[in-house]
Order: sequence, then structure tokens, then C-alpha cells
Amino acid sequence: MRFFSSSFNPSEIENHTYAIQTITAEAVRRVLAKPRWTRHDLPILLSPAATAFLSEMSHISTHLTRKRFGNTIQLFIPLYLSNRCYNRCAYCGFSVEHKYRRVTLSEEEILKEGRLLYEKGFRHILLLTGEAEDAVGVPYISRAVELLRPYFSSIGLEVQPLKTEEYAVLIQKGADSLTLYQETYHPQAYAKYHTAGKKKNYGNRLDAADRAGEAGFYRMTIGALLGLYEWRFEALAIAAHLDYLQKRYWRTQLGVSFNRIQKMIGEFSPDFDVTARDVEQLIVAFRLVYPDLLMTLSTREPASVRDRLMGIGVTAMSAESNTSPGGYSGVQAEKQFEISDERSLNAIVTVLKQNRLEPVFKDWCKEIAEVP
Repeated sequence: MRFFSSSFNPSEIENHTYAIQTITAEAVRRVLAKPRWTRHDLPILLSPAATAFLSEMSHISTHLTRKRFGNTIQLFIPLYLSNRCYNRCAYCGFSVEHKYRRVTLSEEEILKEGRLLYEKGFRHILLLTGEAEDAVGVPYISRAVELLRPYFSSIGLEVQPLKTEEYAVLIQKGADSLTLYQETYHPQAYAKYHTAGKKKNYGNRLDAADRAGEAGFYRMTIGALLGLYEWRFEALAIAAHLDYLQKRYWRTQLGVSFNRIQKMIGEFSPDFDVTARDVEQLIVAFRLVYPDLLMTLSTREPASVRDRLMGIGVTAMSAESNTSPGGYSGVQAEKQFEISDERSLNAIVTVLKQNRLEPVFKDWCKEIAEVP
């Protein structure tokens, strides 16, 4: 079959990114006057000229989100299983060159973490690992899903790119969603930041969403790590990827997450600045063009930003996150990156309700066994 990498044209996206700079305020007004929007309108909505219309765009985005998803925000929590990794990625705390004790949770530790999160009230969970096939390959991830399946209505994965048949095994065990960030869609920037390990293979990562779609995940979230390249380029590339996936894997519910780089072990400064207003523009522009799209807002963003953005287009938020394996139950391990919103689940629920939003802990469920 023909995968996305065979049709994706970064040079064409780059040209569109440059053209965005020339869009006028009048062009933005004309687009906002339309009753509905398409992919062709996205460059205009992402343009510097559109920032003057951000309040109006946010109002429209809020209306569309409430119309499609109601006054709800789905809450989930990440569970890191291991910080062992063989890749060298300049921006990541798990990168292989960092010298610290690597931790991979045992079955007992996985269950302890899972039970703690279940008792807090979470029913949607996202399992994450570094990329180390010998320690956290498909057998390990599969067993983790098996162990946690009785506790959680939805188990998502954010792991190394796998083969179609490997994704199928994990779905059979009980995983239902996949999160897979390209990090950056710009090939030269990708090569700059990924210098060792299997993650160096840009095309393999780009086509992993195809393999996941073939396997049959119920939900799939894509995105880029904002700051590795110009954010408008990443936005147009994500849109191209979304359009492709919607056509080929229409049974899969698609989502995006716009994540900014945060502090981690070592020294790394992103080459491109991305402000909170830029993230807001991304969210509202994508909501206008993709009214049914899921959008996730992570605890990478500080509380003040999350409080402002939660009502204008977001459909899901992580809460009370910890980015180290075993971090919820007191295991001492290095984090992938620093969390910016450290509020408790109860505090976030309170803020949601103050904004007339209803926190949802369970909105999807396969048949599961009774909790032990």
C-alpha cells in the first residue's frame, strides 16, 4: 500500500509557510465571514494577520466545540513504565547520553501504580515508555496492558513505532488508542535532533500512523513538538497528515495535541519560540477547519494557560501527571521532562466546573473484567 511518506512534500509545505506571511487582514475577514471552513482556509487562519482576529476566532471555536462535544472535557493520566531508551534525541530527558539509573517497572510496580490511579478516579490512562525493544518491547507492553485492563475503561499507548501486526497484538490485549508524535515534520530539523538509535529513521516514524490505522485503533492522536521548527510549518504538515488519515482510516477517531518543549535534564533550548498565543491560534484554527477533531491539552502547559485554553477547543486534558516511571507510588527515577501544571486532580476538576465544563472520566469502554 502507499503510505503517507510517499505523498508528503515538505518543500511544498515550506512554500505555503512562506506564503502565509503575505496574507492580509482583508483575506482573514473574508474567511471568517464564511459559514464553514475547509483545509484551504487553514493557512489564512494561521497567518500573522489572523492574530488580530484571535478573539473572534476563539468565540467561534468555543461555539463549535460546545455544539459538537457538549460542555465536557475528558480527563486522563499518563503512566510511565520505563525511562530506558536507546535513542539520542536532543530535547528528551530519556535520551541515551544522559547518565543515570534507568528504571523499568516490574509487574508488581505496574499494578501498584495502576491501582493508585484507579483509586484517584481515573478511568482513561496513557502508557508511555522509552524506546528500548529488549526491555520494553511488545511482550512487556502487552503484559502491562493485560495487568491494567481490569482497572481502566480506556488504555492508550505512546511507545516506539511498531509493525502493523504488533499493534494488532496490543489492541487484542485491550489497548484502544495510540498517541504518536512525529516530533517535527521537517526532515532536516528531524535529522538535526535525532542523531542515534532507531528513531533516526524519519520515514519509519512518519508511516507508523498508517500501520496503526491498518491495525484498527479506535483513537489516534498525532502532533509535533513545538519549538523544533517553525510552528506554522508543523501545523500545515499536521493538517496534511490528518487529511490523509481521515481518507484512509475513517473508522479511527483522530486527534491532535500541540505540545511545547519543556525543561528536562541537561541543557537544551529550542530554536523556535512558540508562545501561548500561538498555541491558542493553533487550537482555534484547527477547530474551525476540523469541527469533529479531538484535541488534547497536556500538563506541559502552565496552569494559567490551561485555564484560558480549556474552554475554546480542547476536548481532553491530562491531570496530576508525573513523567517518571513509578512516580505516583514513590519510585525514584529520572523524568522525561518537567510538568508545568502540578495541580491535583481535584483542583483541576474545580476549575473546570468554575468554567461550566463537566469533567468526564469515562467515555469509552470495551468489555472488561471486574476490578480485583
